[in-house]
Amino acid sequence: MSDEEDLIGGGDLSSDEGSNSGNAAASRLRSFVERVERIEVVQKALAEDKKEVYAEAKGAGFDTKALRKIVSERKANADDLAEFESILDLYRHALGMI
Repeated sequence: MSDEEDLIGGGDLSSDEGSNSGNAAASRLRSFVERVERIEVVQKALAEDKKEVYAEAKGAGFDTKALRKIVSERKANADDLAEFESILDLYRHALGMI
């Protein structure tokens, strides 16, 4: 059985057999899991930081819903954003909103 089969669940990852390939696969799997766990810790910290920034902005009198929309728009591709705005205007006009 190959290391790839071990990693995708096709084999026993324990070291009962004393197989070097099994040990290597288990070690590699453990490494992936630990890396993902570290990333999740960083993501949680960043989410808390972002929450604090929005709370600070709200405390300063800014509308956080509008800030979130601005952040979203700044991430968007200019052409995609222009197309989206055009569609919104078309729909608003069709509904008598403008």
